[in-house]
Amino acid sequence: VGQGVCGTAVIEAVTQIVTDVHQFPGHIACDSASLSELVIPLFDKQGNCRGVLDIDSPSLARFDQQDATGLLPIANLLINKWR
Repeated sequence: VGQGVCGTAVIEAVTQIVTDVHQFPGHIACDSASLSELVIPLFDKQGNCRGVLDIDSPSLARFDQQDATGLLPIANLLINKWR
């Protein structure tokens, strides 16, 4: 927690939209083809992080706020598993 895009999303409790993962300080490469990333942290009703919805793309600047908003229903389905 606190490292890489996923860890930053958890520690800040904020969706991360990264246009170029190579410019993100401390990026942890889990896919060598990944160039951009969107991460939504998933917290239960007690405020405990249960995971992240992590989507990578081989294209730079693939994700924007509209993508994050569109993925919130999926994130909510996952979160509701712990409510």
